[in-house]
Amino acid sequence: MGLFVDTNVILDVFLRRQPFYEESACIWSLCEMGRTPGFISALSFPNVFYLLRRAEGYNAARKGLGIMRDVFTLVPLDSQITNQAIDSDIKDFEDAIQFFSALRVGADSLITRNPKDFPTDDVPIQTPTEFLSGHFPA
Repeated sequence: MGLFVDTNVILDVFLRRQPFYEESACIWSLCEMGRTPGFISALSFPNVFYLLRRAEGYNAARKGLGIMRDVFTLVPLDSQITNQAIDSDIKDFEDAIQFFSALRVGADSLITRNPKDFPTDDVPIQTPTEFLSGHFPA
């Protein structure tokens, strides 16, 4: 149980991408404060490292990985998840990895900025805005 957080939400926080930063940071904070368990795929680590290193440099990228490790629970990328992703109808392989990783941990919701890229069976797919408005209405 908990939230499975897609890589794009993690990058919104590290790169302070507007207009997504505030709500993505709220999701991150909920996980960091222990209000909900937060999960990320092992695949997120190399993806985040690559993009952070290009944007912020090597040291910032390494520091970012440590922060991710300390806040989120890593979902290992194994042959079962890989095979499910290969055999699925999900068009984007990375999204398929994310989806089956969320299923593996029994996530209450998969938080992403690209909900249309995921099937809606088995786990709710929500943007940070949708999740926050449903759980913390203004």
